[in-house]
Amino acid sequence: MTDATRLRVLTYNVHGLRDDRAALAAVVRAADADVVLVQEAPRRWRWRTKCAALARSCDLVVGGGGLPALGNLLLTSLRVRVHETRYLRFPLTPGRHLRGAVLAVCSAGGARFAVVGSHLATDPTERPVQATLLKKAMAEFDVPLVLGADLNEGAGGTAWRILADGLVDAAVTGGDERATFSCAAPRDRIDAVFVDPRFAVRRYEVIDTPQARAASDHFPVLAEVALPGA
Repeated sequence: MTDATRLRVLTYNVHGLRDDRAALAAVVRAADADVVLVQEAPRRWRWRTKCAALARSCDLVVGGGGLPALGNLLLTSLRVRVHETRYLRFPLTPGRHLRGAVLAVCSAGGARFAVVGSHLATDPTERPVQATLLKKAMAEFDVPLVLGADLNEGAGGTAWRILADGLVDAAVTGGDERATFSCAAPRDRIDAVFVDPRFAVRRYEVIDTPQARAASDHFPVLAEVALPGA
């Protein structure tokens, strides 16, 4: 696999940037990702400035998201071109957080693809509804798709099964199904990368380093895939 056909995708719940930001930036830079799908990114006051600052600290650029995607943020390297962005907001349950997703059409290495990032609810009654709406939005793309998300449930959950249907769980293919949450006491694999079967998964890693443990309460997840048609 050459650099032209390679795509490195990182999904990362950054815990609202409440932890060691220098460590967070170092972890993302070391991952050398082309696409970073962030959960719990800035979504309130001065969110544009804060998202831009996060991108700069990671040597990346903002591709979309932030407030319009309710804290889901797309960062990319200069190798990736973002052609179109879409945002999805899930129905609000009174007393709960308003959640959503960022969706984008991108290209790299001569190949066109879609990337999607989302963060589902902690309430198990909300998640299947959110997953169904997200799956419907994803079905509108006519290009291969990569999904990175904090699902707040494991592989046996209903929402997980809805989103995984027809896609490849990069952890299973990559042979690394370690827990992604919490860094203090890892017990659940709730952060995932799913890819269209047209992508070939070449590498998958749950990044567990001292810096990652200082940066957030979730471990970041990195998948390296071969771009179809590149």
